[in-house]
Order: sequence, then C-alpha cells, then structure tokens
Amino acid sequence: MLIATRHQVFEANGDRPKPLIEDARILALSCEAQTTAIVTESDLIVNWESTGSDIPGDVEAVDILDDGSIFVGTEGPHLYRYVSGGLELVESFESLECREDFWTPWGGPAAIRSFAHTPDGWLYADVHVGSIIRSEDRGKSWAPVTPDLHEDVHQVATHSRETDLVVANTADAVYVSEDRGSSWNHRSDGLPYRYGRAVAIHPENPECFIASVSRGPHSNVEGRLYRSEDAGRSWEHIEDGFPASTTNNIDTFQIAFSEDGRAWSSVDSDLYVSEDGGICWSVGWTAPEPITLLAG
Repeated sequence: MLIATRHQVFEANGDRPKPLIEDARILALSCEAQTTAIVTESDLIVNWESTGSDIPGDVEAVDILDDGSIFVGTEGPHLYRYVSGGLELVESFESLECREDFWTPWGGPAAIRSFAHTPDGWLYADVHVGSIIRSEDRGKSWAPVTPDLHEDVHQVATHSRETDLVVANTADAVYVSEDRGSSWNHRSDGLPYRYGRAVAIHPENPECFIASVSRGPHSNVEGRLYRSEDAGRSWEHIEDGFPASTTNNIDTFQIAFSEDGRAWSSVDSDLYVSEDGGICWSVGWTAPEPITLLAG
C-alpha cells in the first residue's frame, strides 16, 4: 500500500510505513503489479526514478494499465499518455464533442478526477464535472458513458475479474454498471446521505464495496464510511474501530483495498486498517501530516 501526504510518500508492507519520497508536493499516485507512478509538482516518477517529464498544469489523477501504459489526468480537462521522453497529449480525448458540457460549481475548468481500468484494456476517466468518459482500446479512442449516470462523479472503480463492473460514487450517492457503463443502477438505499466521495471494491469479492458519504462538500459534513456485501443494494454503517462520523469528507482516493483483501482508509493523519475486508478497524499508523491519497 502506498500512502501519500501532501509532501511525502510512504510504503506500508510491515509494522511501520517507511518514507520513500520526501520534501515534494505530491499530486497523484498509482500502482499496478510491480509498477508505481507518482506525480509531484515538478516530475513524473516511475518505479522511483525521475522521468524528467514536464508536468502540464494541475494534475489530479494518474493510472497504470496492465501493459504498463501510464495516463495522467489534469485540469482542462486534459489527458496525457507517458511516452519515452515525456507526456503526450491524447488528441482523441481533446476532440470529444461532449467537452462543451463539462463544468464546475465554482466556474473553473473541469478536471479528470480519477481513473479506473480493467485487464482487458478498458479505461475509465472520471471528469469532474462531466460524468465518465470510457475507452475500450487502452486509451486510443474515447466516448462518454450513457447519460443515466449522475454527471457529478467523484471516483470511479472497477474489478480485475468482473470486468463488466463499474462503480461510481457521485454527488448523488453510488451508481453501479454491470455492462461497462452502458447502463447504470442507482444504489443509495440504506445511505443516510447521498453526497459521496470515495469508493473501493474488494479484490476477491466484487459485490463488496466500501464508500464514503456525507451531508455535502463543506463545513462540518458528518462524513461516514459504509460497506455493502450485495453490490450496493444495501449498506451498513462502519463504526467498529472507525469514527462514526468525521468533520471532513473521506475524500477521493482515501479508501483502498490491498491485494490481500485488507481495507484501508484515512481520517486526517490517522491510517485505519481492517483485516476482515472492512468490518472491524483499528488505527495502524499516524502520519506526520494529513494523509491525502492511498493506492494499493
């Protein structure tokens, strides 16, 4: 598990996470098999080596596909593919007709907020705000998912075995697609609030989700963590060893599963770990500053 604060990246594979990157502004991170990709304010770092890439604007997400391809998402929104020597703009994403409908509540440019992919080459880019844009050919061509998904998506997730499954946590709770985004089901029953941020799927059980919801984006939001064992048809509040509510949102990338089925989440500087897939939790470590990103 990789753990990022605003200025450090740690790796957790023992009793105490060890720092791997220090004194840098950490923007995004991802890991896939034996490959890691970390975006700082000034560089793309792949497998702990600088690529010397110029970082184009405000990066919010990075993803590594099964073939080693690396994609970076920024404000604009713009999509870049890492190639030898730097980051290359993906023109097929730039030419999408739906770009004219992208927006933000504050009036600034939209951004690619998160990615998810499957081993057979499908890639999903969550545009905030602009729904999800999908590619079936490892990022060569792009098209929007169907419009029955709520457009204000905060995180998208997929499953390595159930490749038709796509889950989105939105400003109107969780949506689930069982056909790669061609149709969607709203799965909000049992959630007290509908404003969602983060979502993760258990690596061995594709019907087990963990999602965060709250009263809204600002002030004392009463953030909560919920778990489902039936693909979001019902939800249970997580509070065994985990805070029953939090002042701030449990944000995008602040919930994750590792390959061994352990669940991870962060609240401020505390890293919570669950050994039973998200039922019971405990504080595994306290970081020197608030934890912003998790990647497993």
